Amino acid sequence: MAEVPKKLTIPAEEHICSGHLACQGCGAVLAMRYALKALGPNTVYTVPACCWSVIDGPFPYTTLGVPLFHIAFEAAAASAAGLAAGLEMVGKEDVNVVAWAGDGGTADIGIQALSGAAERNDNIMYICYDNEAYMNTGVQRSSSTPWGAWTTTTPARHFKKRPKKNLVDIMVAHQIPYVATAAIAFPEDVLKKVNKAKQIKGTKYLQIFASCPPGWRMAPEYAVKSVRMAVNARVWPLLEVDNGVYTITRKPRKPLPVADYLRLQGRFSHLTEEQVEEIQQMVDHNWERLLFLEKSTHEMAGIPLEEKKKTKEPDK
Repeated sequence: MAEVPKKLTIPAEEHICSGHLACQGCGAVLAMRYALKALGPNTVYTVPACCWSVIDGPFPYTTLGVPLFHIAFEAAAASAAGLAAGLEMVGKEDVNVVAWAGDGGTADIGIQALSGAAERNDNIMYICYDNEAYMNTGVQRSSSTPWGAWTTTTPARHFKKRPKKNLVDIMVAHQIPYVATAAIAFPEDVLKKVNKAKQIKGTKYLQIFASCPPGWRMAPEYAVKSVRMAVNARVWPLLEVDNGVYTITRKPRKPLPVADYLRLQGRFSHLTEEQVEEIQQMVDHNWERLLFLEKSTHEMAGIPLEEKKKTKEPDK
């Protein structure tokens, strides 16, 4: 019996080549790979200090098939805004100008430039690949590190006691046209949201959940599984916000217990059952809040919620 060829759900064309310097199982590489499949070759990146400033390779070599500018830690959004303005001045308004930064360069060191670009509504796309710590410099805590997590600056006896900074709501508060979350375990969703963002004029912000096996203290083969579990445990909700209207783009029918997600990673191995239950309560509360925001913002905008398509694939 002849084998039925599999249907590709993402483009076969690649804009990232072999020879990069990432660790085994690096989620940041998958995030870049999927984003570039949507963006295509007519794209330029600005990249501050982060894992990707190393992954790309030493000058004059690069692993990407598009121009990439390595810039200062705090300047990803500012440099992207300058590039976009310059390209517009010479009549090249069809180039995708993308600021690509980690969570440290976004939620902490780069937030001033990002806020400024968003306030001006500069025509750029800002993509944060979120691995929840400063992984490039030795797994130090960032404001995107979740409550309870081990890092080298929040060791097990003194784990992080503050919640993860909510960059989505911060960017929505800037009243930019498009904000979304994505995850490397769901490449079709990444491509759909990046494709949508590049059609919109103004500032677009996307936050892609990207695992880091060394920083999360787990085996490289769990890189994709851990992220899929985060989504299906509702730890990392997939959503988009169109002009202030929230839509959850994946609603797990049978959510995984948060404990299953945490158990896979050594960075949470010090937590007691009571502390794990506390995280479960935080996740449940955040999910209920998102459901409320989805319902209320649709009602205020006069958009029937049922008209928005939800992902129908089964939970995995």
